[in-house]
Amino acid sequence: MRILMLSPYPPYPPRGGGALRIYHLLRGLAARHTVTLLSFAPDEAAATAMQPLRDLAAVRIVIGPPARSLGQRALATLVSPWPDMALRNASTAYSATLTELLANEQFEVVLAESIEMAPYLLQARHSGARLVLDEFNAEYLLQRRAALNDLRRAPRPRALIGGGYSLIQWFKLAAFEQRVLQTVDQALVVSAEDAAALRRLAPNAPLHLVPNGVDCSHFAPQDAPPANDLVFIGTLDYRPNVDAVLWFAHEVFPYIRRQHPALRLRLIGRRPHPSLRALHDHQTIIVTGEVADTRPALAGAAAVIIPMRIGGGSRLKLLEALAMAAPVVSTTMGAEGIPGLRDGEHLLLADTPAAMAAAVNRLVTNRPFAQRLGQAGRAFVCASYDWAQIVPRLEAALQA
Repeated sequence: MRILMLSPYPPYPPRGGGALRIYHLLRGLAARHTVTLLSFAPDEAAATAMQPLRDLAAVRIVIGPPARSLGQRALATLVSPWPDMALRNASTAYSATLTELLANEQFEVVLAESIEMAPYLLQARHSGARLVLDEFNAEYLLQRRAALNDLRRAPRPRALIGGGYSLIQWFKLAAFEQRVLQTVDQALVVSAEDAAALRRLAPNAPLHLVPNGVDCSHFAPQDAPPANDLVFIGTLDYRPNVDAVLWFAHEVFPYIRRQHPALRLRLIGRRPHPSLRALHDHQTIIVTGEVADTRPALAGAAAVIIPMRIGGGSRLKLLEALAMAAPVVSTTMGAEGIPGLRDGEHLLLADTPAAMAAAVNRLVTNRPFAQRLGQAGRAFVCASYDWAQIVPRLEAALQA
């Protein structure tokens, strides 16, 4: 097949959930198909860093998208029928490059990576190619959860503003996702839960389950000196991650520190939000920021925490931690989208501050149990979620 992939940001280096998914799907498809990647890059340095992708595919890069001010976003929230995610990557340069590619080459498939790129998929609807949307999340559901979570905390001004924004985006996204799902030839979803949510919008949508995966040859157990670190890894300005960390730091971590005063909370990931940077105290909460390789932190973690309360999809950070045989404590929502995971066998699940503190305490005080849990978690994800098993499911979906 000749496939045109549309990416909202550089998939290389593959850091962060979306970039990881795009990179591994691109690499897998390029092994047996002719792939062209049309990707945004924020600047020339990021464009240069994508050079290794040229060994896999034809690569076209557009610098952008243009920055949007808070005022522009606020105005669009009030007057545009489109959700913010459909507007954030608007670019005349990208649109023109897409038009050029579609005019000069014959693609069998145009694959848009995330709902952010759906407007460009709609632009390609007269090209003769099969239109495929890769839904990283059921986005309207994510905004619904965010709205309800914030509005429960009203009348705090910040919660009220955030909740109002998410409430508007919830309804706009539901309408937009419904329109797109009724237009495309195929839509990929990463979990059965997301599929069910999207079918509520478009009962006849052609959905195919292509879950997230992990490279088990890269994320493999390492000998590492044990650290007194509880580790959270994720993009640190992503709203569900910010909510998760703040909840854990304020509601859960104090319980843990009473029993284990030497334990530290270590936050690893790009672009730490100001509210998370404010947690950094050099001793008990360490905001590391982005690191080139997360494996040493995972290998030495006393526990990896995934305290998600908002979100959807399936968790790449969870799959990576399990592949490293790290002991994991997650909320039920944090483990959503990965069927077959069992509490007490592959990881520990806890949804209240006291229960999560007790789960961490169990792992810290019973290291043999923590090691057995980690080994079982690795066996589970490597049997079902290695990217080598995921890519054939993508190929089948593209040819369905």
